[in-house]
Amino acid sequence: MPVYKLHLEVTIFFMGAIMNPKPKAWISWSSGKDAAWALNAVRSEGIYEITRLLTTITETYKRVSMHSIREELLDIQSAAIGIPLYKTYIPSPCSNEQYAEIMTKAIETAKAENVTHMIFGDLFLEDVRQYREEKLAGTGITPIFPLWGINTRELAESMIQGGAKAVITCIDPAKTPRELAGKYFDNEFLKHLPHDVDPCGENGEFHSFAFDGPAFSKEVNIQVGETVQRGDFVFTDVLPVNI
Repeated sequence: MPVYKLHLEVTIFFMGAIMNPKPKAWISWSSGKDAAWALNAVRSEGIYEITRLLTTITETYKRVSMHSIREELLDIQSAAIGIPLYKTYIPSPCSNEQYAEIMTKAIETAKAENVTHMIFGDLFLEDVRQYREEKLAGTGITPIFPLWGINTRELAESMIQGGAKAVITCIDPAKTPRELAGKYFDNEFLKHLPHDVDPCGENGEFHSFAFDGPAFSKEVNIQVGETVQRGDFVFTDVLPVNI
């Protein structure tokens, strides 16, 4: 191929990339395995440019809501993934009205940053999906559910085989054995789940913190800490390890 033609094709390629950039997206970020796997799935498709991890933090405790991850560890996780956080802080307790107001401000920020899509790691709960779709209706931001409808046993096994690493940080002891808190999300963990517990914990049976996997540029070094019960849930603290 003549040099001038090669230069022309390269110029056309880069001009096309500039004139037709990827749509910008945020991802709803719990810090857990499902969110991390959804991020990996979307990145692998290469359709969207994911610009922020949208995370809800309980202001009183400075921890990710329900997953109970320290804000400091969340920051380290974000750096290991290579995508900045957008943090929303909610009070404890938080009314539906307060939550809606806080999330409305987050959506306004996303729109100001030219975001057109929001990624969610939801798996099969129709009411949750409907809620998200209703809240985004008319905002100009389209919800995307890359893991939706996948058999959760197969999904859990795919995560493990695909190199996802996570630790169980919160369980509902009415559904999941207390002794599984603080365990790693692996085949051994799946073996010890009761038959009526969803393998991905989609019904709220357990929550996790993802510390390595395809979505990460490097592993987050962690230490599993104390397990305590607060109210109806059992929480295991996870601490960053500086190496």
